Amino acid sequence: MAGRGAPGYAAAMLRVIRFSALALLLIVTGLWGYAWVRKSPQETLGESFAGLLVGVFGQQQAVPSAGGGMQLPPGLTLGGPFRLTDHTGRAVTEQDFAGRWLLVYFGFTYCPDVCPTELGTIAAALDALGAEGEQVTPLLITIDPQRDTPEQLANYVTLFHPRLIGLTGTAEQIQEVARRYRVYYARVNNPDLRDYTMDHSAFIYLTGPDARVRALFRPETPPEAIAAAVQAQLRAARARS
Repeated sequence: MAGRGAPGYAAAMLRVIRFSALALLLIVTGLWGYAWVRKSPQETLGESFAGLLVGVFGQQQAVPSAGGGMQLPPGLTLGGPFRLTDHTGRAVTEQDFAGRWLLVYFGFTYCPDVCPTELGTIAAALDALGAEGEQVTPLLITIDPQRDTPEQLANYVTLFHPRLIGLTGTAEQIQEVARRYRVYYARVNNPDLRDYTMDHSAFIYLTGPDARVRALFRPETPPEAIAAAVQAQLRAARARS
């Protein structure tokens, strides 16, 4: 009897697995469509979709922090180890920035609009912090390593801030650090252009001395709001020490 029942049980389990996979596919497809409808003009489709996934799979939306940033919900961790190459050609890891606060942005040097805008915002926020800004290192991590060589980054970062560091790496290294920060990016080929562009999320990340993200800022957050949030984090850290 057991031998005759086993095939039937396996077939039933296979039907359950297929049904579950189909249901998950329909849910994800529906969320992707809804993300397109609900996304704000400042959001990419990837950011809108990621926000919906966070809500559906159990994480609460980030709540505003002092100065207008968004703190991470409990249980959600961003940031961590990485191995990259800076704009001088030197191999670096997160340990090279141990004990430092970071303002991290993922972009690329061929970006026509949002990247220069957000990097300019970071520079203005550091200037607004005054002497406290010396405790914060700004980083640009490229999501276009094919074109953003160390030499290309070296010419680019000086346009924004004297302390801005550009980081690149292999495609695999960029994929890994983007995964740790949950950054969306994708190559976009435009038949009307000779070259490709990149679609990507555009958050600014405030990373603490432990290489973990403490707060993030949506695109077009005013530099004064970023400076206030960074200042609040710095003062809270001093109070705890």
